[in-house]
Amino acid sequence: MPVEVDCTFEPDGRVRVRRVRLGRPWQVVEQGRQWADADGRHVLIMLPGGARELVLRADSLTWELRELPGGRRAA
Repeated sequence: MPVEVDCTFEPDGRVRVRRVRLGRPWQVVEQGRQWADADGRHVLIMLPGGARELVLRADSLTWELRELPGGRRAA
């Protein structure tokens, strides 16, 4: 799912995510761990519906929001 992300990049390549927008007003997020692999930069975030994974795709430099494997969303 495409998503808008307000963030800053550290000199070492790490990302600090401040907020995201999913077709509605901006939502402030809590940020967890992050890592980089062949797909791009992955950042775990907490949204009101639960934890999700943001991926800054290396091939397109666009952000993508993914559900965590085995994760459950609040109703």
